[in-house]
Amino acid sequence: MSAMTRGFANQNHECTEAMCEYYSRRARNDVGLILTEGIIIEPSGDGYNNVPHLSNDEQALSWKPTTKAVQHFGTKIFAQLWHCGRISHQDFTGGLQPVSSSAIRAEGTNRQNNKAFAIPRSLDASEIPKIINAFVNAAHLALTAGFNGVELHFGHGYLIDQFFDARINKRTDQYGGSVENRCRLALEITTAVLSVVGPEKLMVRISPSRYMGEIYEWDNKYQMLAFLIPALDNIGLRILDISCANANFYETAQPIIQEIREICHWEHVVIGGASLTLDDAKNEICAGRLDLVTWGRAILANPDFVQRMQENAELLEMTPEIRNRLF
Repeated sequence: MSAMTRGFANQNHECTEAMCEYYSRRARNDVGLILTEGIIIEPSGDGYNNVPHLSNDEQALSWKPTTKAVQHFGTKIFAQLWHCGRISHQDFTGGLQPVSSSAIRAEGTNRQNNKAFAIPRSLDASEIPKIINAFVNAAHLALTAGFNGVELHFGHGYLIDQFFDARINKRTDQYGGSVENRCRLALEITTAVLSVVGPEKLMVRISPSRYMGEIYEWDNKYQMLAFLIPALDNIGLRILDISCANANFYETAQPIIQEIREICHWEHVVIGGASLTLDDAKNEICAGRLDLVTWGRAILANPDFVQRMQENAELLEMTPEIRNRLF
């Protein structure tokens, strides 16, 4: 089950009983691995209404019934750790100006409050260790909450992606300019979190080619991959999640995965797939591109997704009514 933002946490950004039932229902119906909705690593990194946080002991404790319930059915559950960066507004950060790699506002309107995205401020290099420590703290809290592991969300235009992207990152220090510099923060966070959780409990999500209203790709994406993927391998990462958001897998993620396998020589676990058919998923696994296939909206709309696939039964389509409730 792919990570999907839901927005049903309580006012303290804690996991609720309804969220527990939502996740455990999928586990009860034989989903083998659940990636949670994005969980904010620190309050100033928020950008959404009613999403969970993981920055204190109380928030970690609120997840324990969920991890226990999910694992009761033999399902593993990873916490996706998230910082929105410029995809935010002061309405969600306690009045603080959102941060990014550079002071460039995101285009469009924030659907969470129907306002323009805030103009972010560029993170000072002296603040970078605080961001790294926030990821490390959230990873530690996730393990105390009983999660099987964590996923670092480095995709979809959020904070770390804002460092990857040369069209946004206009820095002139060690975190901007060259490919190596734009990848530096991602590698520093990954190294630090690996030291806490180990390689079997860590995955990284990236989205070099994805749908964001239209197809959006990293600038010089193949040069980026040629540096980033071997670097992640060298520091000990062993699980990559290649996301294409709500895009055609074959037009976006599959060419990236092919590049990662054949040119970057990544020999470890790759997760991805978007909304593949069962036959397409089998083909990707047999071809050696994917090791695990994720589904998102299909599992959200069909808690009994696995049974429906096994029986070749029709899947319910995602609707606004389904999206707006937990079941």
